Amino acid sequence: MGEYTIEDLKERTRGPVITDADEGYDEARKVHNWMIDKHPRVIVRCENAGDVMAAVGFAAANELDLAVRGGSHSVPGFGTVDDGVVADLSPMRNVRVDPVTRTARAGGGATWGDFNAATHAFGLATTGGIISTTGVGGLTLGGGIGYLTRGLGLSCDNLISADVVTADGRFLTASEKEHEDLFWALRGGGGNFGVVTALEFRLAQVDTIYGGPMLFEMSDGAAVLAGFRDLIKDAPEQLGGFPAFQLAPPLPFIPEDRHGDAFTLIVACWAGDPAQGEQEVNKFRQFAPVVAEHVGPMPYPALNSAFDALVPPGLQHYWKANFVTELTDDAIQAHLQHAPGLPAVNSTVHIYPIDGACHRVPADATAFAYREANFATVIAGMWPDPTQNDAGVEWVRNYYDAVSPHSESGGYINFMADDDQARIADNYKGNYDRLVEVKRKYDPNNLFHLNQNIAP
Repeated sequence: MGEYTIEDLKERTRGPVITDADEGYDEARKVHNWMIDKHPRVIVRCENAGDVMAAVGFAAANELDLAVRGGSHSVPGFGTVDDGVVADLSPMRNVRVDPVTRTARAGGGATWGDFNAATHAFGLATTGGIISTTGVGGLTLGGGIGYLTRGLGLSCDNLISADVVTADGRFLTASEKEHEDLFWALRGGGGNFGVVTALEFRLAQVDTIYGGPMLFEMSDGAAVLAGFRDLIKDAPEQLGGFPAFQLAPPLPFIPEDRHGDAFTLIVACWAGDPAQGEQEVNKFRQFAPVVAEHVGPMPYPALNSAFDALVPPGLQHYWKANFVTELTDDAIQAHLQHAPGLPAVNSTVHIYPIDGACHRVPADATAFAYREANFATVIAGMWPDPTQNDAGVEWVRNYYDAVSPHSESGGYINFMADDDQARIADNYKGNYDRLVEVKRKYDPNNLFHLNQNIAP
């Protein structure tokens, strides 16, 4: 292993260094997607930036593959690797809020649940994801789509600065004032440029929202999707949420005889004046009769974690994604052809609106290029039974093939599978060549290649 041994690594780190000789190795190597089963040579549970620097140096010195793990939600399993090094940031979960400047600083292993718990105490928030166990870092580096996107922009649009350990072991802070090229690339370019050990965000006043899920018959799906499409384009930007397809879980507000049936949903989120919330969300009721709902005022973190139980660790995952400029009637029919075949209650399809504040950011201002797209679609195949893998993957692929002709060539990298590498240039459009230049500057040997990779 050269001159830099595992014993050397242990001496240089505060956090545990775990190998297959250690008790707890099998637990430490697990990621959220149990379709991924890999055996790293060493896992470094990083407690600070120094531990990250040691892990990066060890991987580089020994010419080993390096996986970076934040929230562990990477569907392709980029947070682990066979016979390589895992820099596990999960101990770095501290979130510090400054209510005066309305900013928050999160460790590289923080989840959106950690973040929301800290910021909500002050009635503040920024755009997070849909599942609160998702990592703050991974979501933000890929762009960051969530309930608050229309009003606040993407997560990466609210990023003020990032601490980064680069491939050569340097510790840098990237912002609009220093290492500006790196800061530009981090906002949508994924984990291609280094290990982000801390992120600083701009916050907004978001406390109680009005919203929740509304279930409609699948037979009304065309009316619901077309109605949402037409309403959202002129709706106040405080109105978020998304249409979706879902098998009904066994929840008290859903009639028992409908558990397991396929429904069209709208998950609503009004983040403006609470007194206006009911009026705005009620506009969705004009599309079709509501079969069941759980709608009302609630703390923002309650909505941001409402679907966590459907996405526990241990499921099998295979996802596909596209950006959509126009959700045409033909596209809606393609959705309705495949949505009723959802393979399990955990599987879902979401169509996120990404207009409003997202459109006010120029396409070349950050690495996230699809600023004219109106929607981001994810076909999230998730199921508990590994024997269902072939059938589940086939459902996702067939669904994706049906909606692709009605979509843009690129998609949101946080929702992509490991077989989507050929789409990298399409995902970044006119920003791709600039990203390659930044990659060559900060990671010329492509140490950080376990991602949707931008090759130097």
